[in-house]
Amino acid sequence: MRDFRDAKAMAQSLRDALKSKSVSLTHSESLELVAKTLGFHDWNVLSAAIQSSLPAAAASRPVTGAPPATGVPVAPMRDVVFFPQMITPIFVGRDKTRRAIESALANDGRLAVLTQRHMADDDPGFDDLYTIGVTASIISQQAMPNGNLKCKVQCLDRVRVVRPLPGEFLAAEVEPIADVRASDVDAFRLAAQLMEAYRAYARVPQPQALYRYSGEPAVLANLVAQLITDDIDKLQHLLEINDVVACLETVLGWLKERAAA
Repeated sequence: MRDFRDAKAMAQSLRDALKSKSVSLTHSESLELVAKTLGFHDWNVLSAAIQSSLPAAAASRPVTGAPPATGVPVAPMRDVVFFPQMITPIFVGRDKTRRAIESALANDGRLAVLTQRHMADDDPGFDDLYTIGVTASIISQQAMPNGNLKCKVQCLDRVRVVRPLPGEFLAAEVEPIADVRASDVDAFRLAAQLMEAYRAYARVPQPQALYRYSGEPAVLANLVAQLITDDIDKLQHLLEINDVVACLETVLGWLKERAAA
């Protein structure tokens, strides 16, 4: 059975069928028709989906996540949920977190970032943190005038805490969480729907910042979620969903609720 990866062959079949009925289409026009028939915004979005689904493309991506049961320092975050592929600053004032950062920098620059369950906790333990977060690689650091530390980090993969490790700062063994249905045809169909729904909600003619992620449905879901809500519990819930189709359906639901309010 054909799926979205057969789009070019489907477009050629469409042209041949219409030609036999004296209807002429250009190659580009037939590609656009097939894209819309399959539920994608346009051929560019569908083409990105096809490229993302190719085994060679997947094999060429660097392995960034921690292997199972890898010990890393842990940085607790008060009021933010980080998602894979984000590049963001973090501000460090607590002594334990500073020591965790120093330990990460003394090794491979990688740590785990976990969100606190209660923002007011000044000295959280693992019982006070969500058990699912992300690994992050420290790109740069800068001492601030107030004595705090500003670090720029690149978030890598979602991870789950396997067990805490003893020490003078928070550290844990973590294991990566793999996405499922990331290249499923439904994921790309829902991604196209999500972009259209956000465009209508935000009243932006062409949300270019999102189109660049049309071939990465999981990243798109995370980005739109952060644009429409700052509810920590909801964002943490989204982070804990490893089914990309379910992630997209969840964010579409939130967007529809906001649009109807």
